[in-house]
Amino acid sequence: MPNTNKPLILVTNDDGITAKGIRTLIDIATELGDVVVVAPDSPQSAMGHAITINNTLYLKEYTAHSHNHKEYTTSGTPVDCVKMASHEILDRKPDLCLSGINHGSNSAINVIYSGTMSAAVEAGIEGIPSIGFSLCDYSADADFEPARPYVKQIIENVLDKGMPKGLVFNVNIPKATHDEIKGVKICRQANAYWVEEFDKRTNPYGKDYYWLTGKFVNDDKGEDTDEWALEHNYISIVPTQYDLTAHHYIAELNTWDFDN
Repeated sequence: MPNTNKPLILVTNDDGITAKGIRTLIDIATELGDVVVVAPDSPQSAMGHAITINNTLYLKEYTAHSHNHKEYTTSGTPVDCVKMASHEILDRKPDLCLSGINHGSNSAINVIYSGTMSAAVEAGIEGIPSIGFSLCDYSADADFEPARPYVKQIIENVLDKGMPKGLVFNVNIPKATHDEIKGVKICRQANAYWVEEFDKRTNPYGKDYYWLTGKFVNDDKGEDTDEWALEHNYISIVPTQYDLTAHHYIAELNTWDFDN
């Protein structure tokens, strides 16, 4: 790995190494540090924090776009990418992990299912400051240019100020032009969720199969949420933690009787 005074930045994603979002993020990251890319060799969206344990895992160097930095692909999940980078590729801990830029929102409850954010969380578990970036546009040809200066500024802030251990940043960017983006807001995760249904169909051989469908419902009317920010053309930053303990309920639970 490069041994310079520049920060070492690990870049990954869940849309695959050829996705336009990660190519944009790599381009920004190379302006700020020494970059190593480890990303899935095919799309791995909505994989959450899955890891590969029952199948073989492959790793190979990817040279189609890399010039002054190293790139690798894995056959595994986004979390596998971070693990492989940390334990097989890099000879020192990265100063920062960047995941994305995802094609599609990872606000509200979507953070739970997101491969993009799970990669960032895995880096956080390993003590690496990390940021997950998502653009609210699922198109393969989405326009990431309006987000570029904000993404760079957020990265520069983290490199300069650091990040408390156990936290990662969930950054979501509205689908908007540069003139329409109003700025950045620090937010909480909205209490919004999916109302899910399964569309049952039958294939030509008479076998039933299902497509997951549904609609996104936001009952949270707070103006301090990521959903509110995105709706009003702000970039949202939610400080996110992997400690899922409901600390506020521990005292109540200690009043229960478990001895009888």
